[in-house]
Amino acid sequence: MMKIGIIGASGKAGQMITDEAVAKGHTVTAIVRDAKKVTNKDVAVLERDLFDLTFEDIADFDILVDAFNAPHGHEELHKTSLAHLVTLLKSHKAPRLMVVGGAGSLYVDPEMKVRVMDTPDFPDAFKPTASNMGEAFDQLKATNDVTWTYISPSAMFLPDGAKTGEYVIGKDHLLVNAAGSSEISYADFATALVDEAEAGKHINERFTVGSK
Repeated sequence: MMKIGIIGASGKAGQMITDEAVAKGHTVTAIVRDAKKVTNKDVAVLERDLFDLTFEDIADFDILVDAFNAPHGHEELHKTSLAHLVTLLKSHKAPRLMVVGGAGSLYVDPEMKVRVMDTPDFPDAFKPTASNMGEAFDQLKATNDVTWTYISPSAMFLPDGAKTGEYVIGKDHLLVNAAGSSEISYADFATALVDEAEAGKHINERFTVGSK
């Protein structure tokens, strides 16, 4: 059993991860700006803005999940929020930072030169989020004294998708399932994240998950 803090636990992905971690017997603390939005009654709640967090707030966790989602028009917060967490965690072996990332920085070519966000059909509306998340990931990769794991969903990240309990894992390339789709439900993503929290197979690296 681990102590897991979840930033953004009241968001769609955060709620799924919270419920999955609780179901697997972990001690979970929801870190949110508004405690009233936390629906799971089996978790502790720390009402705190991400940018107001101190290391003392998170020091007792084994895992710190970053499920923060920047609001529309403020996509740069993807970079500044992750930078703040990295600053807090520098030179500390724990907690391990697990980031709910994006698919835009995954590669679509064997040479790893073309990312999803660089492809011609990538929607303009998603580019601010994808580019800021991509830059945040690049900064995280350049960090040497923080223990982290970055998890990218597939291209279609489905809030209301079914929980199958099954998923496939890749590393830096976009996954496509047997039906030719690149997708993962929030529920299966949450399962994959908690499985990784328990197993620790991807320390200081990114991996991606998709449906079978």
